[in-house]
Amino acid sequence: MKIRICFAGLFVMLLAASTVGFAQQVRTDYDHNADFSNYKTYSWEKVETSNSIWDSRVKDDIDKELQAKGLTQVPSGGDISLVAIGTTREKPTLETYYNGGIGGWGWRGFGGDGMATTTVENYKEGTLVVDMFDANTRKLLWRGNATDTLSDKSDKNIKKLEKSVEKMFKDFPPKSKG
Repeated sequence: MKIRICFAGLFVMLLAASTVGFAQQVRTDYDHNADFSNYKTYSWEKVETSNSIWDSRVKDDIDKELQAKGLTQVPSGGDISLVAIGTTREKPTLETYYNGGIGGWGWRGFGGDGMATTTVENYKEGTLVVDMFDANTRKLLWRGNATDTLSDKSDKNIKKLEKSVEKMFKDFPPKSKG
């Protein structure tokens, strides 16, 4: 009985650990020598996703965050030039199922003769990269990168985009060195 409880606990921990791999990841980096207090306006240079319906969604969510941080969007000639690129790709994950053996788990070495079957399941992953350039020097100032598993439901993906962009700009603008 104790062995079954141990195996059940181990299985739950492995299952929980495997779902962590699918969690949203957001990263940012910036030029540590840049003084972001000098930048007041921004202009869009490019917004491109793998589905043009998402172009305006990406742009609107980023606009909302930047305007909340005090930046003003201008049609052209802003202090900052923005580029946002969104991509999707299929990624494989392995699913292993055990049958037979002790309690149906199939661990060998504990007297079980179980078998394991592994299948490949694909899922979609979306990535959004946002770059900010100094409009005069064309030097990269800041980069945000968000990656998440995509749903088959558009509404869920819209919420994931909003959450990703919020996280991306949470600590923007970076604190100046002075």
